[in-house]
Amino acid sequence: MEKQKKQKRAADLGNDPVGPLLVRLALPTVCAQVVNLLYNIVDRIYIGQIPVEGKLALTGMGVTFPVITLISAFAALIGMGGSPRASIAMGAGEHEKAERTLGTCTAALWGLAVVLTVLFLLFQEPLLVLFGASTDTLPYAMQYLNIYVLGTIFVMTALGLNGFITAQGKSGVAMKTVLIGAVLNVALDPVFIFVFGLGVRGAAIATVISQAVSALWVVRFLTGSKTALRLKKAFFRLDKRLLLPAIALGASPFVMQSTESLLTVTFNVSLQKYGGDLAVGAMTILTSVAQMVQMPLMGLAQGAQPILSFNYGAKRPDRMKQSVRYNLMIACVFAFGVWALAMLAPHLLARLFAHDSALIDETAWALRIYFAVGFVAAFQNTFQQSFVALGEAKISLFLALERKIILLIPMILILPHLFEDKLFAVFFAEPVADLLAAATTTTLFLIRFRQILRRISTQ
Repeated sequence: MEKQKKQKRAADLGNDPVGPLLVRLALPTVCAQVVNLLYNIVDRIYIGQIPVEGKLALTGMGVTFPVITLISAFAALIGMGGSPRASIAMGAGEHEKAERTLGTCTAALWGLAVVLTVLFLLFQEPLLVLFGASTDTLPYAMQYLNIYVLGTIFVMTALGLNGFITAQGKSGVAMKTVLIGAVLNVALDPVFIFVFGLGVRGAAIATVISQAVSALWVVRFLTGSKTALRLKKAFFRLDKRLLLPAIALGASPFVMQSTESLLTVTFNVSLQKYGGDLAVGAMTILTSVAQMVQMPLMGLAQGAQPILSFNYGAKRPDRMKQSVRYNLMIACVFAFGVWALAMLAPHLLARLFAHDSALIDETAWALRIYFAVGFVAAFQNTFQQSFVALGEAKISLFLALERKIILLIPMILILPHLFEDKLFAVFFAEPVADLLAAATTTTLFLIRFRQILRRISTQ
């Protein structure tokens, strides 16, 4: 009884008014993603300001993104697949199943972390060359990655398990997980980079320390007395009956993130061919601006996910529709705002990451092309993540593959053969793929969501 009271105080997913409930849950998750954005870009901001070598160091960091993204993708495979399953189980009144899912996912995350650490330490140099590192930028990439991969277990713990805190309606606690690490990272970066004079190595050390603190916070909470879902030793084992459905559902966010690595490689190789290190450096900044849109939208969707998943399990179609509607409205307002800023003040955004005038001009020019239809991210992200919350693994996986694998990567390779300005063509592939993917995702969601609502209404 006491556990139920604590859970209700956190958030009554089945009865609180949907609009205020979404705001209540989404504000912390959006804040968490914004703070997490600092985690991802603060290193680039500081490194880009290093005198003399800042431009090369920033480009070197850019070619490490595929490895960093892959680590996050594996965390999403388990965490973002397992936490909606836990939410659905809680909505159906199967609390023990939800806790067993948590235990299984934790064991899987830690096992994967060990394997990935060994692999990346052994093969990082050939991988970085494959990812577009030049002779000048490879040393900086190696300096950063050598240290960063040692914190793989901390990254996967913090990212993978934090969703299980949000899944129980405690998004404020989940926000603290990211806030603690990110604030610490912002504080430690200038100390290690400039005060201790460690440059790129200092940025990596600061990041690993910050991630370790976040991971310890997550584990401490999930084993404490204030959590509704407790990480128990008895459930800490690989149960394929729970793990496989989680992986099936997590396949969509995994593909979305892991293909980002392949996408980064494709972009870097093409940009190195047509524009050299300067174009690759600009792409590093463009990726950061794109994250300024994607991560808050992801936070909004994470706030809506427990509402949608819980009420799907509880068979409440009215609340499901309200959840999606409010999510989309807020997402559109935000996405259009950032898109307008990118179109009207591209130099302002570029100066956040660089002081080299040539790099700033190249980035500002590319930003207007790359982000030409950036506002459609509101539709793509809202409906894509809603499919995940509904347990629609196959559709989610297809949509994740469609934008990057089916559309964007082929266009990066094909469009330069159709345009005289080949560098323009590489950047132009992004808005073409974004528009087509958003149209497909919106159409499929409207059709499938109506089918789900009709089925629930007749049960």
